[in-house]
Amino acid sequence: MDPIVLRSMLKWPDVRAVYGWLRLDRRGGWLIKTVADRFERIANPALADFIGRNYAADAEGRWYFQNGPQRVFVALDYTPWVYRLDDAGEAFLAHTGAAPRALEAAFLDDAGALLLKTEMGIGVLLDRDLPAVLERLTDDRGRAVERRLEEIAQGAEAQLMLHGKTLAVAFIRAADVPRRFGFVARPAPRAGEPEC
Repeated sequence: MDPIVLRSMLKWPDVRAVYGWLRLDRRGGWLIKTVADRFERIANPALADFIGRNYAADAEGRWYFQNGPQRVFVALDYTPWVYRLDDAGEAFLAHTGAAPRALEAAFLDDAGALLLKTEMGIGVLLDRDLPAVLERLTDDRGRAVERRLEEIAQGAEAQLMLHGKTLAVAFIRAADVPRRFGFVARPAPRAGEPEC
C-alpha cells in the first residue's frame, strides 16, 4: 500500500467501511456508483492506479480498496483478479498491473471463460486474450488441443503446455468459483456493523 495510506490508517483507525460503491468488472475496470445509482467506469488513469496499488483482501475473503483510513469494499463481477497477456504475449499481468510470478493451474468454466490461478489468486482471463491463449495451449507434443478442451468442458482434467510449461487445466462451474477460491463476490456489513 502507498505510504500515505498507511499513515492515514494510523492517524484515523476507526473510520467506517463503505459497501456497494465500487465494483471490479470482468474486464478489469473499476466502476464507481454515481448519484443516479448507476455505475460508471473510472476513466482517470491515476485514480485507477491508486486503487490498484491499494487493493487487498481481508481474512474473510472480502476484497477492498484502502482509501486512506477507510476501506471501500469491492463488489466483484466475477473474480478478484482479471489477467491479461502482456504486450509480448508471453506472460500475464493483473488488472492492477502486477505481474504474477507463477501460473499454478487453469480452469475452463461453463460459460467458456478461462480462469487462471496464480500465487496472487484466482482471476478470469480478459476475454479479448482468450483466443490467443487457447492457440498457445498444446499437448506435450506441441499439437493443438481443441479436442482436449472439449473433453475438459465435459469434466475431464488435462495436463497441457503453455509457454513451455506444464499446466493443469480442469472444468469449473462459474457459480462454484467464489466458494472454491475463498472470496466474497458481494461484500456486505457484518451483523451490527453500520452500512455506509
